[in-house]
Amino acid sequence: MKIRSYAGITKPSFLLVHSELPALTFHKPKLTWTSTLRIPRNYERNFGLITRVQCSVADRTFASTSVSSSASKPKSVRLGRKQGDSSSLYSRPSLLEMKKERIANRAKVYEFLRGLGIIPDELDGLELPVTVEVMQERIDFLHKLGLTIEDINNYPLVLGCSVKKNMIPVLDYLGKLGVRKSTFTEFLRRYPQVLHASVVVDLAPVVKYLQGLDIKPNDIPRVLERYPEVLGFKLEGTMSTSVAYLVGIGVSRREVGGVLTRYPEILGMRVGRVIKPFVEYLQGLGIPRLAVARLIEKRPHILGFGLEERVKPNVESLLEFNVRKASLPSIIAQYPEILGIDLIPKLLGQRSLLQSITDLGPEDFGTVVEKMPQVVSLSNTSMVKHVDFLKDCGISLQQVRDMVVGCPQVLALNLDIMKLSFDYFQMEMQRPIDDLVAFPALFTYSLESTIKPRHKIIAKRGFKCSLSWLLNCSDEKFKERMNYDTIEMEEMEMMPSFDMNSLMEPRSDESDSEYEDSDDEYV
Repeated sequence: MKIRSYAGITKPSFLLVHSELPALTFHKPKLTWTSTLRIPRNYERNFGLITRVQCSVADRTFASTSVSSSASKPKSVRLGRKQGDSSSLYSRPSLLEMKKERIANRAKVYEFLRGLGIIPDELDGLELPVTVEVMQERIDFLHKLGLTIEDINNYPLVLGCSVKKNMIPVLDYLGKLGVRKSTFTEFLRRYPQVLHASVVVDLAPVVKYLQGLDIKPNDIPRVLERYPEVLGFKLEGTMSTSVAYLVGIGVSRREVGGVLTRYPEILGMRVGRVIKPFVEYLQGLGIPRLAVARLIEKRPHILGFGLEERVKPNVESLLEFNVRKASLPSIIAQYPEILGIDLIPKLLGQRSLLQSITDLGPEDFGTVVEKMPQVVSLSNTSMVKHVDFLKDCGISLQQVRDMVVGCPQVLALNLDIMKLSFDYFQMEMQRPIDDLVAFPALFTYSLESTIKPRHKIIAKRGFKCSLSWLLNCSDEKFKERMNYDTIEMEEMEMMPSFDMNSLMEPRSDESDSEYEDSDDEYV
């Protein structure tokens, strides 16, 4: 029996016969299968199968013969091909070919990056996408985050971060913490390395550590926005040593969280290189260590003033402008920012202005800075308005100058309150202008809680005293004075001044300034 154009597979118990197979065509070459199935008559005994297959592809011919029987091996295949064929249709590419392909793909990616203006020189050795399409996806995602080609060139290694595996998980985690999306661009410009981080291994432990430093969970996002580099620090490295040193010099443990929230850059400062030299320098100027600790609690950003670049030159400048060395501790304690600003232009400008509007001399200018160092940051407009007000009160230019030297705060107080105090001084107290010139600090006391009540008491008793004796004391001391038979001259001549010991007292939430909120004016 002979059957042509059929393919058959025999098994011990059944026979499958399939209809004619379709021709296979690969482009132009034509693939034709011809199969001859021979079934011996005595198949019931032998059950053998002989299949011949002839395959012709273009000019190449392959032949295979397979014999299967119950007595032979399960399968025996012999493949033959024309001599001179170089490779099989099913051969895999060699390692060399794969390497060449990778090099070619990388060259295409580099060419693509250069076309965008990105310099790929630092990317050698970094795992990158093998196709231009995937690289385009990464760059598009970075653009959506607000990063520019310049930003990418500043840190080209960011191109090694997968969008799905690296970027999205990190940004999702930051968003869940409360970091605002509007800050992502600046966040990544400052610390693009965060995109390489593992949320579980790298980021979450740092956040937990910050909470352990008494930074409130609601403040964590603001800390990260202000100082994203903190996410790259080792837990037991610089962060722990800087905090330990601050506590050691007297910073209250309960204040640490607030200090770090307002100025988290402290966590990245080296104690030996930055914090300790700064503290010791201030101590050398005459500020007690505990007072330095209180300054840091109130103004932690002063630790960021460069000691050699800014602090020491500013101290030298103060001395050049007729400030006495003994007054430096008081100046710094009252206005720590004076250590970090560009001071010389401010000193020159304010000295020139005061000289022009009050006829103030260089020596007197040094005294003004000693008594109110914030004068270096007052706006010109504010000072002119205050001087004009004093002149409108009938005070001569010479007297105005004396008042400014005696109490520079008259250049910074709330003008509306000053007007009310002057009206009461003139109408109710009926004192001569010379009394006000001798004690211009009257404007620094509360009209309702201090000036009016005390004036009524002495008026009722018929006391005659100076404004200094009346006002320059605590309520307890004033009650004590009311029992005096005579008024001591020493107390009459006392003038208010800054007390360094007040800085070392336990912190209070109340403001220790009686000026109108001057942060806006000291600009």
